[in-house]
Amino acid sequence: MRTPMDDQHAFTILLAEDDEIMRTYLTTALEKAGYHVIAVESGVAAMPHLESADIDLLLSDIVMPEMDGIELAQHCNELSPHTKVMFITGFAAVTLKASREQPNAKVLSKPFHLRDLVLEVQRTLGDRAQASL
Repeated sequence: MRTPMDDQHAFTILLAEDDEIMRTYLTTALEKAGYHVIAVESGVAAMPHLESADIDLLLSDIVMPEMDGIELAQHCNELSPHTKVMFITGFAAVTLKASREQPNAKVLSKPFHLRDLVLEVQRTLGDRAQASL
């Protein structure tokens, strides 16, 4: 596991977001900030990456078909306990469920500014580098 003292470029984020436009938007912003991003369209598609890759942060939409973000985070806790979890959602009621099910996870409600996303990712990873957005 990497430490907060490592350069932010070493951090790998697994992004699970079913909306293609949002996934592209978030991936671009995080890569611009210097992170390595593995972007997938569903929780099911994220599973193999949790099993085989060294993921520092799971950034997941909560409401997705097949496997929601909360279920994905539960699998993440089992498969990759060092991986931090952060949720994004546009549904206020889902935020309460996420907070209850994954109390250590940060929940960022849509809409949000990309700078806020990058800053929350930096806080979550313990990264002290400045956002480049």
